[in-house]
Amino acid sequence: MREFFNNIVSNIGIMDILDILIVTYVIYKILGFIKESRAQQLVKGVLVLVIVFFISDYLKLYTLYWVLKGTFTLGLFALIVVFQPELRRGLEYMGRSKLVQTPFGTNNATVDQEIAEQIQAAVTFFSRSKTGALLVFERRTPLKEIMDTGTCVDASISSQMLGNIFYEGAPLHDGAVIIKGGRIAAAGCVLPLTANKNLNPDLGTRHRAGIGITEVSDAMVLIVSEETGIISRAENGRLHRRLTREEVGKLLSDFYQPVEKKEAHPLKKLFDFASRSKEADQTMMEKGADK
Repeated sequence: MREFFNNIVSNIGIMDILDILIVTYVIYKILGFIKESRAQQLVKGVLVLVIVFFISDYLKLYTLYWVLKGTFTLGLFALIVVFQPELRRGLEYMGRSKLVQTPFGTNNATVDQEIAEQIQAAVTFFSRSKTGALLVFERRTPLKEIMDTGTCVDASISSQMLGNIFYEGAPLHDGAVIIKGGRIAAAGCVLPLTANKNLNPDLGTRHRAGIGITEVSDAMVLIVSEETGIISRAENGRLHRRLTREEVGKLLSDFYQPVEKKEAHPLKKLFDFASRSKEADQTMMEKGADK
């Protein structure tokens, strides 16, 4: 047995390790996506059916076995129908995952810091004055269709401009502001509501809309409650409530930080590792040939 394992280990090369790491990473991301979506409950249901299928075969429950066998025959098409929203989200997630990060601001550190401070000041004012606000920060998923539901603004970001937009009684106050890069792209936009039925019933339409847009895009959303003044953040279909002024500032600074400071994508790290390993192997072969 020891000799068997020694032979396996001795035959494993650098590219085999890379292959295993990539497959492990893909499985990890799939499991993480399932955990963060409604697919978790659906997968549990499928596993229960599979277990019952094998039990019925073992106990000779012919009728139940026949029904489940017929169900699994059409299972692939059924899974496509049942998991359609999750599959769409997964493909969109893969499509917007890039090996090279792109900046979300102006790529000017000084200007981006000023933008972050202006938004922080506006959100803090909204919280203190209990002014309802909904700010959507576009990332890689284009929000052109959402912008078309509102009014094109294309204005510089300032606390005064945001204050005017969300001032109660203003024509555009009862909608979402779309921030694209370093500018206010549109205001008064209508967002899709979340389909999540497990949310706190006290959450209003503004919070449900903020969560909804993050379920169909990679946008980040800041929400200020009109009733309580509580600041919340929505990302990846999840809501994080009761943010402090400092937390909002840190969040915006991280969002607008220069692209070169952001951590490289894990797949890029793997490809860099493979390139270095391949160069190292080639160097060793050349040295061996010289000898």
